[in-house]
Formats: sequence, C-alpha cells, structure tokens
Amino acid sequence: MKKFTVVAIILVAAFVLSNPALAAEAASGGEKDYLGMVGLGAGLAIGLAAFGGGIAQGNAAKGALEGIARNPQAADQLFTPMIIGLALIESLVIYALVIAYFLQGKIS
Repeated sequence: MKKFTVVAIILVAAFVLSNPALAAEAASGGEKDYLGMVGLGAGLAIGLAAFGGGIAQGNAAKGALEGIARNPQAADQLFTPMIIGLALIESLVIYALVIAYFLQGKIS
C-alpha cells in the first residue's frame, strides 16, 4: 500500500506541474487547441492498457500455476485455456495500441 501511495503522489505532482505548460499552450487561441489532449489520450490509452494487461496476465498465470501445483495431473487440461485467455488479454492490449496509433495520427 505504501508503494501505491508513493506512485499516486508522484502522478498527482506530475499533473500539477504540467498544468501551467498546458494552460500556456491552450491560451494561444488557435483552432487546434485540442491536439494536446489527443496526444495525452493516446499516451494514456496505451499506458493503461499495458498496465491492465500485465496485471491480468499475471493473475491468469498465477491461477494456472496454483492449479497445477495443487493437482499436477491437471496440467494438460489447464494449459490450453490459459494460453487462450492470455491471447485474448494480449489482443485487448494490441487493440489499445491501434487506437493510440490512430489518435497519434490526428495530431499532425
């Protein structure tokens, strides 16, 4: 819990310190003031997807390994569903990567 608190404080500090820079850019009054938020959305999309995918894959592998440890004869029955589950989790992360790539294309 202490590690989470430190990470949360660092993220809040980063957002607070970046606010004046974003405000100065938005004050320009141009017609494409939203492009900074599009870039932020692209970065957050892939960052959150990679974080969530990593947590989910870790939990899936943990569950499969615990099941195999409790019943070694079930290893063949657990392997295929685990691989399918990991592939589906990874496909969601790749989908977020594609969305982030398309959002990045809107910035130019």
